[in-house]
Amino acid sequence: MDRNESSSQTQAAEAARCRQLIRQGKHVGPTAGLAPGCVQANLMILPQALASEFLLFCQRNPKPCPVLSVTAPGEIALPDMGANIDIRTDVPRYRVWRHGELVSEPQDLLDVWRDDLVTFAIGCSFSFEEALLADGLELRHISQGCNVPMYRTNVPTTGTPLLQGPMVVSMRPFKAADAIRAIQITSRFPAVHGAPVHIGDPSLIGIANIQQPDYGDPVTIKDDEIPVFWACGVTPQAIINQVKPEFSITHAPGHMLITDISNNQLAIL
Repeated sequence: MDRNESSSQTQAAEAARCRQLIRQGKHVGPTAGLAPGCVQANLMILPQALASEFLLFCQRNPKPCPVLSVTAPGEIALPDMGANIDIRTDVPRYRVWRHGELVSEPQDLLDVWRDDLVTFAIGCSFSFEEALLADGLELRHISQGCNVPMYRTNVPTTGTPLLQGPMVVSMRPFKAADAIRAIQITSRFPAVHGAPVHIGDPSLIGIANIQQPDYGDPVTIKDDEIPVFWACGVTPQAIINQVKPEFSITHAPGHMLITDISNNQLAIL
């Protein structure tokens, strides 16, 4: 066994251990920093009647909605994402929506699961954040111990007959030289949002107050830093909520599905 294979097996074992802790209710908080080296995924779970339309939307909007895996209706496993995943129990906190209204934030889906539900695993910026940290770049939300700030923008997505609306972005501040390096690094990860969609003045993409994010937490932006914005996996939640389907499930922001896949597998070298 070579070193890379051994490392991948070690990472997958740690991912499985973290999922077990989550399944047992022993970890209920955000998943940032858990199972280093492993891909974490956003979730969108929809009735079969809306699933094909949502898949079309994702195909038309690969930056905010990079699909990593899709289940058949009623399936609870994601074998291509990890061994023994149970989508009903392996996320620390879910959000259950009815007609576009948030009705609960349970730690498992055992009481609400339906046989017509289709699960979409969508790429998450946690994958490229690991590469940024490895290059010595500070990520302010991590150093300040909070969730990354996310904003609704005026940047339109490419809609479908039922699904349309603006892109959601996440923001990380950098000095100019570090911003250039961040662009170079994240461009290698198109499967998890890729390069930024905007740099600089937030008002140009419809953000009125950068210290009032729509999701997540505000972070400090120093005088010599500029905000850098990436397409965000919360976009499908915002889009779906405009349609107000009779039933849908997402992860709670920051509470992701930890997979066995190595972040390196998603990088373009």
